[in-house]
Amino acid sequence: MRILFLGDVMGRAGRRAISEGLAVLRKQLRADFVIVNAENASGGRGVTAGHAQLLLEAGADCLTLGDHAFDQKDMLTHVEKDPRILRPLNYAKEAPGRGAGVFSDARGRKILVAQALGQVFMSRPYDDPFSALDSVLRAHPPGGMVQAAVVDIHAEATSEKMAIGHFCDGRASLVVGTHTHVPTADAQVLPRGTGYLTDAGMCGDYDSVIGMEKTEPMRRFVTGMVRDRFSPAEGEATLCGVLVETDDRTGLSRRIEPVRVGGRLAPSHSVNQPAEG
Repeated sequence: MRILFLGDVMGRAGRRAISEGLAVLRKQLRADFVIVNAENASGGRGVTAGHAQLLLEAGADCLTLGDHAFDQKDMLTHVEKDPRILRPLNYAKEAPGRGAGVFSDARGRKILVAQALGQVFMSRPYDDPFSALDSVLRAHPPGGMVQAAVVDIHAEATSEKMAIGHFCDGRASLVVGTHTHVPTADAQVLPRGTGYLTDAGMCGDYDSVIGMEKTEPMRRFVTGMVRDRFSPAEGEATLCGVLVETDDRTGLSRRIEPVRVGGRLAPSHSVNQPAEG
């Protein structure tokens, strides 16, 4: 199975890039299933029901969220209505929606998707992501209950993301980090067969400060003073993510490649020359 994961969609630029480019990219990469992190799709903070629907209609099979899951208030009710939208497993216990789901591709193969929030350097003390993921992965072993399993670890610290990767090694097809908006260069298959990438990067304008228009973040760094609100940069976006090819029998990763297309970043090899198989 070929699974495409795209990192945090950032504002209007990211939404536009998804709506205009995802269908072509999905066909080019022959992706069987597409997961998109929609954490910052609406004004850089959360996602509205309407924007979530736009991303799904553009070709995403599943959306993950993050620490801004409910910044857009209509998501409090919409997440209950659409099972394709997942909030973090270890969010507040009273939170609506669910943190994991089992989906099917066009051939009927089952894919588990789960998301957890990190604890290190985050804005609030979320519950333990390790135990939250452990229970879900135990209930859905790849190659058994499901043909593939994907974990989105939405966290600040690279060390914590790496620890989650090794914790899930051999029990997930892919562990991919989100939240920091910068694509890392460590795509690899871990020793027990789990594909891993510390951060998928964002789908947004990279002529920015992690997706935000540069002026206000730079002012705050230089002067320590706040003048205006942050606003997403609206130049041409780069679609960033990762493509993993899995073995249906074991659920483990055969190969993993970063994906970068459009905008300012150099395109990835997988976009220029899709792998055979």
